Amino acid sequence: MELRQRSRYPEWRALWLVLWLVLTLSCLSSASEEFRYSVQEEQKPGSFVGDIAKDLGLTPQRLTERKVRIISDSEYFEINAASGALVIREIIDRERMCESSAACYLHLQIVLQDPLEIHRVRVDILDVNDNAPQFPARNSSLEISEAAAPGTRFRLESARDPDVGVNSLRTYQLAPSDCFSLRVETKSDGSKFPELVLEKALDRETQDSFRLLLTAVDGGQPEKSGTTLLLIKILDVNDNAPVFDQSVKRVSLLENSPVGTIVAKLNATDADSGMNGEVTFLFGKYTPNRIHNLFSVDSKTGEIRVTGEVDYEQTSVYDITFEARDGGTPAMEGSCNVKVEITDVNDNTPEVTLTSLSSPISEDAKTGTVIALISAKDLDSDKNGQLTLKVSPGLPFKLKSAFGEHYTLVTDGRLDRETVPEYTVVVTATDAGTPPLSSQKTFVVSLSDVNDNAPLFSQSSYSVDIPENNSPGTPIVAVSASDPDLGDNARLTYSILASTIHGSPVSSYVYINPENGNIFTMRSIDYEQMNAFKIEVQVHDAGTPPHSSNVTVHVFVIDQNDNSPVILYPAHSDDSGLQLTVPRSAPVGHLVNKIVGFDPDSGHNAWLFYSITGDDAAFFRIGANTGELRTTRKLADEDQDGRERSAYSFVVVVQDNGQPSKSTSVPITVSVEEKSIDAVPDSHKPFSRKVSGMTDVTLYLIISLGCVTLVFLVTTVVVVVRCLKNKDDLTCCYSRKGFRSRHAYQQRPHKDLHLQLNTDGPIRYMEVVGGPQEPNTRTYRPCYSTLSSRSDFVFVKTPMLSHNNTLNMTLTRKHLMNSANEQKPPNTDWRFTQNQRPGPSGAAATPEVAVGTGPWPNPPTEAEQLQALMAAANGEKHTLTQSLSLSLSLSLSDLFSDCWRGESSCTH
Repeated sequence: MELRQRSRYPEWRALWLVLWLVLTLSCLSSASEEFRYSVQEEQKPGSFVGDIAKDLGLTPQRLTERKVRIISDSEYFEINAASGALVIREIIDRERMCESSAACYLHLQIVLQDPLEIHRVRVDILDVNDNAPQFPARNSSLEISEAAAPGTRFRLESARDPDVGVNSLRTYQLAPSDCFSLRVETKSDGSKFPELVLEKALDRETQDSFRLLLTAVDGGQPEKSGTTLLLIKILDVNDNAPVFDQSVKRVSLLENSPVGTIVAKLNATDADSGMNGEVTFLFGKYTPNRIHNLFSVDSKTGEIRVTGEVDYEQTSVYDITFEARDGGTPAMEGSCNVKVEITDVNDNTPEVTLTSLSSPISEDAKTGTVIALISAKDLDSDKNGQLTLKVSPGLPFKLKSAFGEHYTLVTDGRLDRETVPEYTVVVTATDAGTPPLSSQKTFVVSLSDVNDNAPLFSQSSYSVDIPENNSPGTPIVAVSASDPDLGDNARLTYSILASTIHGSPVSSYVYINPENGNIFTMRSIDYEQMNAFKIEVQVHDAGTPPHSSNVTVHVFVIDQNDNSPVILYPAHSDDSGLQLTVPRSAPVGHLVNKIVGFDPDSGHNAWLFYSITGDDAAFFRIGANTGELRTTRKLADEDQDGRERSAYSFVVVVQDNGQPSKSTSVPITVSVEEKSIDAVPDSHKPFSRKVSGMTDVTLYLIISLGCVTLVFLVTTVVVVVRCLKNKDDLTCCYSRKGFRSRHAYQQRPHKDLHLQLNTDGPIRYMEVVGGPQEPNTRTYRPCYSTLSSRSDFVFVKTPMLSHNNTLNMTLTRKHLMNSANEQKPPNTDWRFTQNQRPGPSGAAATPEVAVGTGPWPNPPTEAEQLQALMAAANGEKHTLTQSLSLSLSLSLSDLFSDCWRGESSCTH
């Protein structure tokens, strides 16, 4: 039984093998048909390739039921279950898949179940122009001999384009060139390569290199291209022979010339380069041996030298042929004929002897002073023994014959040791022979120094800045001078000339080191008292007699934040502080008063900021820049204990903008009054009447300005007529006295004027600080405050005054108020007035305060001040108007006089 069962197993196996073969053959018979599709590369996933369901005759639903699937190259394709279409699963890059093959396709096998079927699908991948031709390198080097014949071709590197078909490389293009053209050749496989064709002969000596741009273009739409730069170097060939500067050269040579004497120097050039251009000098091929024994030529330098004894009696002329040969292969040669003419001389040379010499001599020696005694002799006789002595030309000396063979050397001009400290004198003795013989005697004459030069400073003037509050002994500047003399004549001593600064001797302010010229301060300098001064420095030497020079040192003091702000308005005492009043019915934002601070410093150090602190600070606020004190809430009738609230106390702090900043504070007590805010006290009634009286001042101002305008117009007409009459000389419209021309300002080496501008954001102020005024000068300074809400014009005239004693005339209502309150600057320096100063301390007053309209914050105190203001204004209105008219008229009259006399300040 077991044997029978075992015998049946092979039978079943054979049966199953037969069935599998049958199924396989049926599948193969059903898959004999192949579907072909095509798709472009670089398509997005999901792009349609072919309709499998339609080609198989099945619906998409039936295709899904038969479990259709792809069993090869499934990474690029998939079957859309909804449509039954073959779509792209992953982007296909044809160049990466098939490289440069002309045909690129993928084979797929699609399997269906129930019944089992296998179908073959071929998908052709179509190329798109997604690659530009590319050369192996951005630059290609090529070397061409200049001897290359026209028509010679040079193979160039080809570009590579991964695309195929029409998208592949189509042609090459070359930038235009007179010497080269491009030829494109096609290989048997259809690829193209460029060849550079030489169109005409090259000459390296004319142009040794070329730079041409080679472009490869494909056939795609749109076409793409790649470039490479051809760097062509022209190689030199030996096509130029050496050329002498002279084909025939004539030189003369004295007989008995010593060995090594240079007869002549040959010069030849070769236009080639490298070894082809290296020239070697040598004798001609047929030069006799006797020439070789007498002369030699340096193969590199071309120098012809004497190597033997040259005798005129043997040969008077030597005709020598020299050749110049280059280092090329084959070598090229050029020749030159040198004629050496031997000059006959007598056999004895004159002898010159220096008998006596006086050296050194003073540089101020008079003309004709004897310096040396010289004797000369010649052993020859007759004409060959007759001597003539000469001194080298260009020297302030000459020779005089004393007696026989003796001569004296005397001065023959002005001597200057600083120009020439010593002279090398060459005395030449020449005989009358044919040819004459000569000899020389050389000696040195030195000059001794005399004090004939004054010291000179390194600068025509010095300008230096120094911060105020400096410690005594602070170095200011080091002046230096030089003296071309020697010894004590050049030993310099510095000193400061006696002068006064603000009535004090200059020696109390500065000290100078007499040896090195370093200037130091003797005291601390206060900018608020003096912002600039000048020092006259003198330097003198130790000669006899001594010489000296002067220089001016302009010192400008830089302001430091050394002053704390002070509160000018309202007036208050240090004990009780500031007492203000406010109506109980005052609304929120009611102006209680304006706090006006002042800082004696300048610039940013004078910018003031206001703040408020204290227990009752919450009821009030103050403008950080304006100083206006206003209420922030309705004033309470009672405090927390139920008592009636009649006063508020707090502290106002005024802080400047210096580094470090300084501040001051004032306690303020604001008393609450029961009267209405609209009620005007009796103390304000006189003020109202005075305000109406201000129209008189305005009327006088208008009349004065009208008169000045008329004078200005007349002056302008005269200036125009004057300039038209002098068309050839237009300098009438430039500076005189205190005014300087444009060029003068450009060449000004020192700081007589400081211009300070605020650069922290928009320009808010400008401050002009002038240096020391020269005597008999006039200066007119217009100043404008950009913080003022009106055009505040300051006209300052300083005739014959220093910068510390200037006259300020300010034409604004605010200045009238300052005059009434008699608030003056803390020092006499010219600076912005209080209402023109930059920052919060110079903020313009509000219209209510400046003009006097609207409610007044503090009736008792302010009314008294305003009454005094109006009384002063009415009493001084005639003086003010007359001063304005007189000052402006005098200014224009000065200009009119200058132009009428033809001077140059008329239109400054």
